[in-house]
Amino acid sequence: MAKLKIEDLKKIKEKVHSQTALREGGQRAKVTVHMGTCGIASGAREVLNALMRVIEETGVSDVNVTTSGCMGLCSREPLVTVEMLGKEPIKYEKMDEMKMRQVFKRHVLEGEIQTPFVLAKGAEIVR
Repeated sequence: MAKLKIEDLKKIKEKVHSQTALREGGQRAKVTVHMGTCGIASGAREVLNALMRVIEETGVSDVNVTTSGCMGLCSREPLVTVEMLGKEPIKYEKMDEMKMRQVFKRHVLEGEIQTPFVLAKGAEIVR
């Protein structure tokens, strides 16, 4: 077995932290809007603003909203990841304000994955 490097340990720590943060926070969902340069240029800021507006409109307080950098899939931006307790993360592609509102209302609130917008299911595996 190869020796672990400091960078490997940091990745493991980040992965475990992200997996337990949702559960420990008592939140029903975590929604990540990927805000790398390519995402912002493609409209991620508007997607984030739409998400914040729909959360305010619905009065929901148990959804954790966060941002992250680029996922390396620039042609699929804006990207959004939805993590629900006990479910696989869902990555949505080519999001806009209307799609974000639909994903929030149907996936986050009702548990119905919005298949037409899905890029991938599951978490990345670091090897």
